[in-house]
Amino acid sequence: MIRPLPVLAAFLLSPLLPARAAVVEKPVEYKSGDVLCEGWHAHDDALEGKRPAVLVVHQWTGVSDHEKERARMLAELGFNVLVADIYGKGVRPRPPASGQEAGKYKKDRALLRSRLDAALKVLAADPRTDPARIACIGYCFGGLAAIEAARSGAAIKGAVSFHGSLDSPAPADGANIKCRVLALHGADDPFVSAADLAAFEKEMKDHRVDCKLVQYPGAVHAFTQKMAGDDPSKGAAYQEAADKASWEEMQGFFRAIFGP
Repeated sequence: MIRPLPVLAAFLLSPLLPARAAVVEKPVEYKSGDVLCEGWHAHDDALEGKRPAVLVVHQWTGVSDHEKERARMLAELGFNVLVADIYGKGVRPRPPASGQEAGKYKKDRALLRSRLDAALKVLAADPRTDPARIACIGYCFGGLAAIEAARSGAAIKGAVSFHGSLDSPAPADGANIKCRVLALHGADDPFVSAADLAAFEKEMKDHRVDCKLVQYPGAVHAFTQKMAGDDPSKGAAYQEAADKASWEEMQGFFRAIFGP
């Protein structure tokens, strides 16, 4: 009996198989004032029409493989995704310089908000984006940035912080928040003081923000980042349970703010 070659068999059967998602990823240049930024865009080109969109903000070393991986995961879920570049093209500092770079924006929240606004405008203008359904998420420094986007009064549906700084330098800005907020926090994170955590909760409560704070037992800073290692005694370490649980929490949050 003559058997068809595997490639020919696959070709003959292909009309019976469902179309597979194909995530397209590429760098995207845009301007924030006079500063050239280089973000990262990801979307599923098997989908048609507008869809909810997510702005992802990087941790303290700038746009990295971690944010690109999360952008890909979000695109596979059907979102149009842009990784924002807060620092500017080519600015990708390593520790300890990364702490100094992040510190510039922590001290100058107006500058941070202007960089966030530029990225949000790029994402909202993309033809795949439903501009009425945009969320902002971030990791570490990016978690602070996501909450800062909400404090700026940005027209987003939700802000999600993964192990981000939760300080409230201008608590009155909580009055500007128009969206829901989700803070995913390591219960043993040594880089967020009890005073900062309490101040964050008070800011949200005082301004009646629809906010949920989830604390993961045993998790420290950077619990979603494998490159942080596995030694929690250093204050920053990956924890698989918290990583998976926080990702599921975010997806439930998105279903609530975007609909099915």
